Amino acid sequence: MKLDNINHIFFDLDHTLWDFDKNSALAFEKVFKFRNIPLEVNSFLEVYMPVNFKYWERYSNDKVSKEALRYGRLKDSFDILKFEADKDLIDNIAIDYIEYLPDHNHLLEGSKEVLEYLHKTYELHIITNGFEEVQHKKLKNSGISKYFTTITTSEEAGVKKPHKQIFEIALKKSSATPQNSIMIGDNFKADCTGAENCGIKPIFFDYYGNKENIDIIHIKTLNELKVYL
Repeated sequence: MKLDNINHIFFDLDHTLWDFDKNSALAFEKVFKFRNIPLEVNSFLEVYMPVNFKYWERYSNDKVSKEALRYGRLKDSFDILKFEADKDLIDNIAIDYIEYLPDHNHLLEGSKEVLEYLHKTYELHIITNGFEEVQHKKLKNSGISKYFTTITTSEEAGVKKPHKQIFEIALKKSSATPQNSIMIGDNFKADCTGAENCGIKPIFFDYYGNKENIDIIHIKTLNELKVYL
């Protein structure tokens, strides 16, 4: 079932194309080694990942600042693990992590193949809630920036998905309309509900197998996009 009258495809980046979990783990390994942190990375990540998720939800709802997110997720994780770290060390780890994160650029399975397939027919774009300087580095360093005509970050837009304004800014930058666009992402609320509220058809990338009974197109692998596009 091919989707008709689509000219523009908007992708989320983290957890949709860019393998955030793997790259994040590698960045923390590098940081811990550099800073001589005596914690096992996998044990740290078990605690950190749910803490980070909660901070990103709060950040997306404008409950915490960018700086509070970067500091708080580390402080809370270290507190849970009973690892003593002063403010200067946490600040340095936060800076190191953001610096090292784009150095590791594993993509999710099928990312390049699908982008190569789609860009011959459609204009491709990115809409991401990530930070401006980091997201552009990820795209460049992973070798996929060439596929995208426009990149819209929440930091640039001043609002985060699912806010309608970030989608409107992305549409304006790309000269696209809601009717000739689709949005593909792994966060149901941010990507799919946000897109629908702006009149853009969503495709939910259910990478983690979290949702089954939903009334929109959903895929579990990126190569499934070839069924619809």
